[in-house]
Amino acid sequence: MKKMLCPQCQIASMYVKNELGQRLLVYVDTTGTVVPKNQEESTEGFDLTEVYCLGCSWHGSPKRLAKYDRM
Repeated sequence: MKKMLCPQCQIASMYVKNELGQRLLVYVDTTGTVVPKNQEESTEGFDLTEVYCLGCSWHGSPKRLAKYDRM
């Protein structure tokens, strides 16, 4: 699967938050879909409109991720 990269630090590892502030590790695929890193986990209850980069302070809409990982 090709993954979108952070526009600031160029890594693919992101997370999303829920109302309680809990984090779920995710990737964003080339269609802009937020996908859990661990496929057994659910994104239910998490805000998928904003992703947070694990490598830097960037956060924003998954649509703002524009470059692709080579995987």
